[in-house]
Amino acid sequence: MRRLRETSWAIDANDGIIATAGLLQGFAGAGASDRLLLFAATAAMLAGGLSAGGAKWAETAAEREGQLAVARQEAAELAADPEGELAELTAYWAGRGLSPSLAREVAAELTARDALAAQLDAEHGLEEILAPSAPWWAGVETALAFMIGAAVPVLITYFAPVAIETWAIVVAVIVSLSLTSLVAAGVGRFSALRMLLRSLAVGLGTMGVSYLAGLVFF
Repeated sequence: MRRLRETSWAIDANDGIIATAGLLQGFAGAGASDRLLLFAATAAMLAGGLSAGGAKWAETAAEREGQLAVARQEAAELAADPEGELAELTAYWAGRGLSPSLAREVAAELTARDALAAQLDAEHGLEEILAPSAPWWAGVETALAFMIGAAVPVLITYFAPVAIETWAIVVAVIVSLSLTSLVAAGVGRFSALRMLLRSLAVGLGTMGVSYLAGLVFF
């Protein structure tokens, strides 16, 4: 679980870097002033972070509601037909390779300990229902990760001279995406090269398209 959360943080930070840098390149292509670029970068960081956090909160809240609905359904089935549910659990463990007698013994012991948890795990792969605070924490973590990533192009916009700003953002995005992609790959045990190539392709592609749009349409 911790590994998945850390991977998610790195990916959310990547999103912040790409979205904000892409917006800045579009404004730069349109010939925006330093002040407008800084305003756009700051607005993208705040609005993007809040939007990403809100979406994650809604997604996690919906996931928890689904888990609770499944738990209520299983609890009702246990109350209505405990023997039938025990038979289903026995069949599950038998299907996993246990002998019929051992499967029955395991099912009975798990049912005695926590019948609902045993059914949720066997039938739905649900080991634990999300805590009430989980959606809020997920939203806050996503928003912060996005804003931390977005802060990279924002800070460059603030400190770099306009003459080198565009290239400085490109270089910084490449470095930042490389670092976060390698972290995500290491934590999640993915292919570092594939993760890096995907992140750079999306990041550089987004910036390139945004810059051309600024040049062509403004």
